[in-house]
Amino acid sequence: MALDSEIDDLVRRLVRLEKEIEAKMEAQQARFQFSMAEGRAVFEDEVLRRHKLLKTGILTFLRRSPIANILVSPFIYGLVVPFVILDLGVSVYQAVCFTVWRMQRVRRADYVVIDRHRLPYLNVIEKLNCLYCGYANGVITYTREVASRTEQYWCPIKHALRVRSPHPRYPGFLAYGDTRDFRNRLQALRKAVMPPTDPE
Repeated sequence: MALDSEIDDLVRRLVRLEKEIEAKMEAQQARFQFSMAEGRAVFEDEVLRRHKLLKTGILTFLRRSPIANILVSPFIYGLVVPFVILDLGVSVYQAVCFTVWRMQRVRRADYVVIDRHRLPYLNVIEKLNCLYCGYANGVITYTREVASRTEQYWCPIKHALRVRSPHPRYPGFLAYGDTRDFRNRLQALRKAVMPPTDPE
């Protein structure tokens, strides 16, 4: 029981640290002279002028790129089709299954964030790369969140073997082999992924 309490305390500390990191990242906005307006980063005019001076032309960019990077690009961009299929599949999955289970839906826009292509110091190729990476990694994190909520609903039990980089819900799962009040604790974990109910 003491071990459970220690783990809960560590999880709370981790959440606090994540909030501190977010605050530090927001402080960078002022350092790099941009503000947020209607969900978009807005740079000051002088900063925009400096950004445009840093932009590398496409021919110069290609000339400086290692030939290996250019040769592997079809393999990189060839994955866009599986990513789109995964994106659509996960969206349909949660629309159907989360509705049936009455679970809170994952807001895709919180995970698939595409904005780096707007930076004026990037050329067209760099913008395309940033757009692709933002989409691919966003789809993966979106999928992971949908999967983690599903796991919390159906099987919120830790593995006996060590899991590398588990999702954020994992530390709150039940310990492997812990049968104490299993059914009630399972129901509590299920309720945690349900939409909040309005107090009457």
